[in-house]
Amino acid sequence: MTAVEGAHAESFRDEELLADVICGLIGDVRHVAVGAASPIPATAALLARERANLTNNSGRPYVSLLGSRDHTFFTDGARELFDCAGQGRIDVFFLSGGQIDGEGNINLVSVGDYDHPKARFPGSFGSAYLYYMVPKVILFRVEHSRRTLVPKVDFVSAPGGSPDNVFRPGGPVALVTNRCLFDFDRARRRFRLASVHPGHSIEEVLDNTGFDFDRPDQAPVTPAPSAETLHLLRSVVAPMLAEVYPQFARSVFGAVIPGRPEGPSPESITTA
Repeated sequence: MTAVEGAHAESFRDEELLADVICGLIGDVRHVAVGAASPIPATAALLARERANLTNNSGRPYVSLLGSRDHTFFTDGARELFDCAGQGRIDVFFLSGGQIDGEGNINLVSVGDYDHPKARFPGSFGSAYLYYMVPKVILFRVEHSRRTLVPKVDFVSAPGGSPDNVFRPGGPVALVTNRCLFDFDRARRRFRLASVHPGHSIEEVLDNTGFDFDRPDQAPVTPAPSAETLHLLRSVVAPMLAEVYPQFARSVFGAVIPGRPEGPSPESITTA
């Protein structure tokens, strides 16, 4: 992604804008968990914690990054993640998909006929369980196109909604893409355009979205990150992020961990 000249004098990168948007969606919560291969959500979670520490020094929200030794409360990886979610001890999680449709359904299995797919994805893993159990699930997809945001997913890995008689404390609250922010109405199971990112337009969003969505007459522009936010991202968050996502931290922020050899990072193995 490239740098964007925002309303502030200081330019910012798309990744910084998206992290700031997601940070705002996280809100005032106790515990944010981030799965594998999710560098931008991880950036947002760390930003939320460090921003809160500037005012109350509470160390909250607690942040658990899978694959981290320095920023996690888990000692048993994904298994403990699922246990905590089932106990109601995770407030925010992030999911993506090869396909996402207008009802918030996500597809992490395949495109096309199941027996003869055009493309095969890594698999659903625990997405359906976490989608049901975590109160605030933020959907995230960098590629905003009709290939990824479709009228109906080819395979439902995790449903965006459930019948009224199904106990479900969790579900989607928003979808963040490289072009815009959608809110999600759980009662109607439908997205609504909340804002369009700087450098993009409503027409561009309409042209590149495969599902129908609600929108205001004049969609606001997503606010650019403030100078204070950019300073916090670049000077405080980036060095922390480099522990789990060294390639991402280096390419976006120029951050490295002194004395630690560069190895294959999670984002080079798979993508969210």
